[in-house]
Amino acid sequence: MSSLEEGNNDSGPAALRSTAPPFKPMPLRILRILLMFLLVGIVFSIICMYALKFFALDRQYISLAPTTIHACFHESKNTETKSKRLEIMETWIRPPSNLAHPLNDTELFWRATFVPRIKAYPFERVPKIAFMFLAKGPLPLAPLWDKFFKGHEGRYSVYVHSHPAYHPKFPPSSVFYKRQIPSQVAEWGEMSMCDAERRLLANALFDISNEWFVLLSEACIPLHNFSVAYQYISRSKHSFMGSYDEPGPYGRGRYDERMVPEVTLAQWRKGSQWFEVNRALAVRIVEDIVYYPKFRDFCKPGCYVDEHYFPTMLTVQVPRLLANRSLTWTDWSRGGAHPATFGKSDINEEFFKKLFEGERCLYNNQETTDCSIFARKFAPSALDPLLELSSKVLGF
Repeated sequence: MSSLEEGNNDSGPAALRSTAPPFKPMPLRILRILLMFLLVGIVFSIICMYALKFFALDRQYISLAPTTIHACFHESKNTETKSKRLEIMETWIRPPSNLAHPLNDTELFWRATFVPRIKAYPFERVPKIAFMFLAKGPLPLAPLWDKFFKGHEGRYSVYVHSHPAYHPKFPPSSVFYKRQIPSQVAEWGEMSMCDAERRLLANALFDISNEWFVLLSEACIPLHNFSVAYQYISRSKHSFMGSYDEPGPYGRGRYDERMVPEVTLAQWRKGSQWFEVNRALAVRIVEDIVYYPKFRDFCKPGCYVDEHYFPTMLTVQVPRLLANRSLTWTDWSRGGAHPATFGKSDINEEFFKKLFEGERCLYNNQETTDCSIFARKFAPSALDPLLELSSKVLGF
C-alpha cells in the first residue's frame, strides 16, 4: 500500500513538471525567412512612394494634353454636332428642288414674306439673280438664254410663269428644265398680270440666296454677257423700276379719285412693266394688302394696271431706292399700244450699234452710257442670227 501511495504521490505537481516538454527556440532558418520578407516589404514600400510621386506628376501633363483617343472622340463629336446644325439649317435655306406645290396665292404670299431680321447670314451665301420669265407659252429664245447662263451656275435661278395649260418640254440640259411655277391665266392690262408677277416673286423668294429679281418676257434677250449683267445689278445702289409722272391722258388721265387716301393724284406714277428689284422690295410687293385692293378695284382695263401699280406703290413707300428707269430697252418709236418687234431681217451688227448709241442715264448717281442690260421685243425668227452674233456683239 505504501508503495502504491508513493507511486500516487509522484503524480502531483512535481511529477507534472518533470513530464512537460522542454521549450524549443524558433529555428534559425524560419527567422531568416521572416527577416527577408520584412526587408522586401520595406524596399517595396519605398518604391511605391516614389512611383506615386512620379505618376502624380504625369497626371498633370495628361490633364493638359488629352490622349489621341480622347481628341479623336471630341473631334468626332464636334463633326457630328456640326453635321446636325447644317441639317437643321438646310431645312430653312435649301430651295425647293421641285417648283410644283399646291399653295394658293394667299398661302404662297404669306409663306414668301418670312424675312430674317438679322442681316448677317450664319452660313456661306452667294447672292443670286432670279430671272423671272412671264410668258404666254413657249420660250422660243431659250437657246440664247442657255448660252448666256452657261458656266455661271450658282449665281442665278430661273422661274417661268406661263399659261397653265401649256406644258413645256425643255431638255434636262436647259436652264428652263422643270422651272415652271404653278401658274394662272394672266390677261394683258389687267390685275391678273400683276398677280402673275407677284406669283413669280413669291416663288423666287423661297430661295434665300436670291437677292435680285428681274422680270422678263419670252421676247427678251440679254445685251451683255452674264458677268457684266451680274456686276451691273449687284453693284447698283438702286432697284430699276421705271416711275415717272405723266400729266397726259396715258398717265394722270388713268387715275381714279376713289383711290384716295392710299393714293393721291400727286402720287400716281407710270413705268415699264419690266423691272428689277432687290429682295427687300420684292417682299414689299408680295406682302402688300394696302394698295392692291385700290388698284384691283379702280384701275380697270384701259388703265393698264401693270404700268402703274408697282411704280406708284414703291414711289410712295421707298422713292429713294428706285433708279426710276428700266434695265430693258424697248423701241416705242413706231407708235401704237405695243413696242416694235424685231425679226430675222433686223438682226445685224448695225442694229446693235444703233441700239447702244445715244443712251444716257444715271447709274449710282453718275452719268453713263451703259443703261440697258436686256432688250425686247424679238420674234422667234431672230434666234438664229442672234446665236451667230452673240459671241461678237453680245459677249457670250
